[in-house]
Amino acid sequence: MSQRKHIVAGNWKMNKDYDGGRALAQAVVDQLQATDTHVIFGTPFIHLKSVSKIVSGINNVHLAAQNVHQADSGAYTGEISAAMLRSVGCDFVILGHSERRAYFGEAGQLIADKVKQALKHELGPIYCCGEELDVREAGRQEEVVKAQIESELFHLSAEEFGQVVIAYEPVWAIGTGKTASPEQAQDMHAFIRQLIQDKYGADTANATTILYGGSVKPANAKDIFSKPDVDGGLIGGASLKANDFNAIIQSF
Repeated sequence: MSQRKHIVAGNWKMNKDYDGGRALAQAVVDQLQATDTHVIFGTPFIHLKSVSKIVSGINNVHLAAQNVHQADSGAYTGEISAAMLRSVGCDFVILGHSERRAYFGEAGQLIADKVKQALKHELGPIYCCGEELDVREAGRQEEVVKAQIESELFHLSAEEFGQVVIAYEPVWAIGTGKTASPEQAQDMHAFIRQLIQDKYGADTANATTILYGGSVKPANAKDIFSKPDVDGGLIGGASLKANDFNAIIQSF
């Protein structure tokens, strides 16, 4: 996906058993209205094959995994490879999510290696970056996000980078009761786009889709998505309710 597009991606995280996941995906698809927005289901591994069948042949609807291992294959019990994900119909994989960083220590070279592995197998990385509350309160958010992107993405060629979708997560505004304003979202998205322009040029920067991942809901989606550098959202809790997820999709 090299052109800048509107994307609404749902990250189910560790939710829904097999039947519940299948029912949720089917409900979203059944309610889906004609739209130019690209819709992505980011499901646990157990749902990938069944959801792939549900979305097969539907224009602009795609499937994403929530993680991938950095090696092609091997003795890595409990892990999953990019080739495995491709074999069940995945188009994307979420990498660098704040929960992977916080709970599993992922950062830096490991994420860079996973990005490379995804691209090798034609999986589009949905690359997550963002700052925690202490960083935001210290006014260091741009410094931290710049360091993440430089160490984890800027090893890519311009052609490779063109396959990446970026999702900005203000970690301090997710499930904390604090909220980021649409203006704060726009400011960081514009900063990220400028970083890309400085590295790869204006054409690449203007073609890069940047999503907002800070507690998007039907009530605030339209205001957030109206900002010029916000191209959609990476949706958590609201993606687990078909009505809410579809309302966000329609917010463009």
